[in-house]
Amino acid sequence: MIPSETLLAFFLETRKETENICLPLEIEDYVVQPIVDVSPPKWHLGHTTWFFEELLLKKCKPNYTVFDPDFAFVFNSYYESLGKRVIRSNRGNLSRPGVSKIYDYRHYVTNQMKDLFSSSFSKEMEDILYIGIHHEKQHQELLLTDIKYILGNNPLLPKYSDWYNENPIQEFPQEWITTPEGVYNIGHANTNTFCYDNELGKHNVYLQEYQISNRLVTNGEYLQFINAGGYKDAMLWHADGWEWLQQNKIENPLYWHLINKDWQQYTLEGLKKLNTKAPLTHISYYEAFAYAQWKSCRLPTEFEWEIAQKQFHWGTRWEWTESAYLPYPGYTKPPGAIGEYNGKFMVNQKVLRGGSVATPKNHTRPTYRNFFQPNLRWQFTGLRLAK
Repeated sequence: MIPSETLLAFFLETRKETENICLPLEIEDYVVQPIVDVSPPKWHLGHTTWFFEELLLKKCKPNYTVFDPDFAFVFNSYYESLGKRVIRSNRGNLSRPGVSKIYDYRHYVTNQMKDLFSSSFSKEMEDILYIGIHHEKQHQELLLTDIKYILGNNPLLPKYSDWYNENPIQEFPQEWITTPEGVYNIGHANTNTFCYDNELGKHNVYLQEYQISNRLVTNGEYLQFINAGGYKDAMLWHADGWEWLQQNKIENPLYWHLINKDWQQYTLEGLKKLNTKAPLTHISYYEAFAYAQWKSCRLPTEFEWEIAQKQFHWGTRWEWTESAYLPYPGYTKPPGAIGEYNGKFMVNQKVLRGGSVATPKNHTRPTYRNFFQPNLRWQFTGLRLAK
């Protein structure tokens, strides 16, 4: 068990950081939901608060009084076992509760949690608390990427801040890292450090010899793909990817704008000239696959990535892999609502590894398995080639 003072500091630091992310926003920014995948910022503030109220305070704090009995309906996301909820696409229609009331809710629950810390904490409570803290960290990243989508789809293309550098340059030459054929151990084993249940089940996998790039694909390299007609060559694409391309009239990565024959990129610092040396981002799995095909390469599997990751830098882009999001051998869903956190999404998703410039500190690790549907692009997603 971790000392309660350390755990409390971690909890309060996380709660404060979520609110810090919202400091540059105008009050109107809190309510917008341009697409179903993007949630309004105020919903993130409420949902991460509801998680602690629902899974800890209501169950573990004697005589706890909920802040507002309607908030469970408003801020439940996808937990079928915890009752009815507003459907995801309607979150942007909620003009009420107002932003100030949601902040009151956050502060109420945070103070109630501080009171709970003063009592004895069981191992089960500590485990749920850790999930809640890291759940909020996940939403901090979603909050940033949702804010970027909200502002990036405003015709004025307003900037979020003057200080958010989302395009760090890889100042080293490309090399191919060779991993020999063999049996390798995959998964999270250290039970003294946090991980999600989908990382558990340390197991062996057999890998053929392969090579993986030490660098992410850059904007400049991807621009060559565009100029070579990559978006018009059906032979490079999966059938699903080609259909997605045609239906949505996709011709370039998300947030790229061709203005007077000059490529610009919308960033959290506003519209900027496209930096060709920066790592590519905001692409779908379909685009990552097509580019790899064009380069006569492929995407690494998540296992190849995990074994080789000690030999390259990672953490600025979530990296698409060729692996379907599936359970590890022996995986079992935890009981109750926590069992809905990962297991029920193990279908029709691709695994991404690494982390991004939006991922909070101390929230990623080599075994972390992120996952999204192959068409999604609003996260900081990029690719690393393998062969």
